[in-house]
Amino acid sequence: MLWFLSIAAKRGFVVENYRDDAEGVMEKNDDGRLAITVVTLRPNAVFAGNKIPSGEEIRQLHDEAHNECFIANSVKSNVRCLAVI
Repeated sequence: MLWFLSIAAKRGFVVENYRDDAEGVMEKNDDGRLAITVVTLRPNAVFAGNKIPSGEEIRQLHDEAHNECFIANSVKSNVRCLAVI
């Protein structure tokens, strides 16, 4: 979320509200241990002001934020981002 807000602000977009409906799957991993193996994020950003991003710009913002995310780059689980557009 913080990366998304930062990138959006740098591009001149005002985020009025940001919510995420996150879901995790716990199952045995390849080592036979219980682990969170998949995390699915469903972020939904609401924009305000005169400059509202297009659907494609929102996808690009989410993709870039996901690529920069410390958590997504650190955990072993598959972290998916399914942005609400």
